[in-house]
Amino acid sequence: MIRNTSDFRPESYRPKDFLLKDLFSHGIIESDRDAWIERRKYVLNKVYTNLEVLIAEAKDKDVCTSLAVFKPANIIDFVYEETDREWSKDKLDYLKSKKLQMNLFDNENEFDISEFEVVNKLPYKFSFIFEDDTGKKSKLMIEDWETGMLFWNSLARHEGNEQKACEDVKKKYFDDFAKTKDYYLILGTTKKYHNTAPNPFVIIGDFRPKHITQESLFV
Repeated sequence: MIRNTSDFRPESYRPKDFLLKDLFSHGIIESDRDAWIERRKYVLNKVYTNLEVLIAEAKDKDVCTSLAVFKPANIIDFVYEETDREWSKDKLDYLKSKKLQMNLFDNENEFDISEFEVVNKLPYKFSFIFEDDTGKKSKLMIEDWETGMLFWNSLARHEGNEQKACEDVKKKYFDDFAKTKDYYLILGTTKKYHNTAPNPFVIIGDFRPKHITQESLFV
């Protein structure tokens, strides 16, 4: 990976080879107890607990933090709200009128847009409502591919019943992840709204190891 110089955000990187021909493995971290401890060393190197501090760092041009691990003090709720069911005409027209040149990665390869299929738009927004370490309440939307796939898979399983599909997503994220795991949110900004939105962060992923107990340290 090399720095993406077309993006002002310091955490923005791109593949050196867009086709990933130079990709190689540094090893595999298994899924047993010791491996989760090893994962913690990498993921939890710096953890934010105060959202205002994180937002201030994002707005500071000398720091410009755009990617962070955040630990809520208290997760209050998980909500879903219906949204537009179709992509906007402007966005579709733009895609259809352009060749999809991968210049956002400074790559010379070109791909005709006809080679790509426009995926169905997720008809719901999913968000966490939580408090940080000051007790301040916030609501952040989840922009994680895994959340959308859980909805689509649940929708198929419930034969098109959207209410049941949304409740499945809530059950997994709120009743399972938030309540039974040592839960962390991976927050990121978008280039478009980094400097303009009061809070430019959305949830782009999560980290959900089991809680470390005193007994587990001696197993």
